[in-house]
Amino acid sequence: MSRFGSAVLAALGWISSAGLAAASDAPRIDAADTGFMIVCTALVLMMTLPGLALFYAGMVRRKNVLATMAQSAGALALVSILWLALGYTLAFSGEGPVIGDLSRAFFAGIGLETTSPLAKTIPEILFAIYQMTFAVITCALIGGAVADRMRFSAFLLFSAIWLFVVYAPSAHWVWGGGFLAAMGFVDFAGGAVVHINAGVAGLVAAVVIGKRQGYGRENLAPFDLSLAVIGTGLLWVGWFGFNGGSALGAGSRAVFAIASTHLAACAGAIVWAAIEWVHRGKPSVLGIVSGAVAGLGTITPASGFVTPAHGVVIGAVAGAVCYWFCIIVKHRLKYDDSLDVFGVHGVGGMLGLLAVGVFATGWLSATPEAAGVSGLIEGNPAQLGVQALGVVVTTAWCVVGTLISLGLTRLFTPLRVDADGEREGLDLALHGEAVQQ
Repeated sequence: MSRFGSAVLAALGWISSAGLAAASDAPRIDAADTGFMIVCTALVLMMTLPGLALFYAGMVRRKNVLATMAQSAGALALVSILWLALGYTLAFSGEGPVIGDLSRAFFAGIGLETTSPLAKTIPEILFAIYQMTFAVITCALIGGAVADRMRFSAFLLFSAIWLFVVYAPSAHWVWGGGFLAAMGFVDFAGGAVVHINAGVAGLVAAVVIGKRQGYGRENLAPFDLSLAVIGTGLLWVGWFGFNGGSALGAGSRAVFAIASTHLAACAGAIVWAAIEWVHRGKPSVLGIVSGAVAGLGTITPASGFVTPAHGVVIGAVAGAVCYWFCIIVKHRLKYDDSLDVFGVHGVGGMLGLLAVGVFATGWLSATPEAAGVSGLIEGNPAQLGVQALGVVVTTAWCVVGTLISLGLTRLFTPLRVDADGEREGLDLALHGEAVQQ
């Protein structure tokens, strides 16, 4: 064969191999990853309704049970529609440092084979719906801080405004390629985006709206803690989809996240109950479930970066610190966060994000394209500094954004029910229904 012929064959071979390489590098929807993420999406949706609805309903008084459940159901319905319209595109499209663009408004441009740059092996529509469930539960969590006194109309309007003022921007900063992500800040499944935002917003709203009638003077004991226990079980199982699904695929990292999640919840429950046993003489059921949820919330941002043994340590610290905030600090400062949203979720989210800076293990989060995230124990103290900065930025903006959202809501409707309605109970005053005696 002539030199010319050999050169032509070589060129054709190179072009063919390059084309095959390009094809192999192109995003490809994986059936296993897709099936796994469908299940995780269902699990996270279950966390709001019925999980959170039952958990919260069991901890309020009988006259406010249905109104508390209505907040979870209302958030689920309203936030889902708003996420379709503008929430997803503002959080996850574009390359802006602060907010996304409108290219995915109403899921425009998403087809059968479309994938997201953030989740290349599942359909983008599935990624969008999975993220929708996170936005839903974040807004629903806030309702626990203002239970027994916030008007349902005000809660819905506040949730709609807050979604765009606080949640969507912070999700973009952390997960959508915004400025915090560019700085190296990491949040595996929502320590900042979900838990700090919900906890801080709940605290601000509780302070602005004011204390419940009779707070500190009357018996505000829970209606039925058995409902709270059932809700905790649903939340606990759902959290496997919350944290495991944040790996965005069916792989070992998802399993490690699930293992760390479960063990952190166990450690949180044991430590909270043990401290309560010593402090008050008896371990309460409410303390056990509160400790479990504290462990779940705290491990959330770290679950994909730490080992299961680290998860036990993180959960144990969460049980102790969150108990201190919910039982000691809250009563000393005399703020009325009805269901301890800040003490459990806000404080837990902050602890978990700092734990990433301490315990992050490089091999767990390493990919073929990049090295994994490592923390202080692996000789990288800088990660702890970045995590602390992210906590401060997220918290500060949530305070400001929540005040803005409450102020805008107040222009259209009072935030709080009137005194007679609060005494009668929100079930009858707002919904015309009541739990049967």
